[in-house]
Amino acid sequence: MSKSRATARRRRHFRVRKKIRGTAARPRLAVYKSNRYIYAQVIDDDQSATLAAATSHEKKLRKKALNKETAAEVGKLLAERAKAAGVEEVVFDRGGFPYHGRLKALADAARESGLKL
Repeated sequence: MSKSRATARRRRHFRVRKKIRGTAARPRLAVYKSNRYIYAQVIDDDQSATLAAATSHEKKLRKKALNKETAAEVGKLLAERAKAAGVEEVVFDRGGFPYHGRLKALADAARESGLKL
């Protein structure tokens, strides 16, 4: 029985989401990446509200190729917006993707910008 990569990723994400939950004290930093863009949100699951978001699809980052440097810029931008919203500490949700490359660059940049993961 063969599964598509997207289906396998969704199953991994469901498995991770069973254990990870964002609260008001420690919201969830959810990351999704496509071949072209990377998206990150800080989510309070208790209120079902997005507190901060950043993406490489924004006007100032759109023209850049999606690589580790662009992912790091998204991480810095997200950390700034999260801190402005009063968030200091988050739980990281990798969205079923392996933790390396662009995802790791985004998380490291968010950490360097003062967000606790």
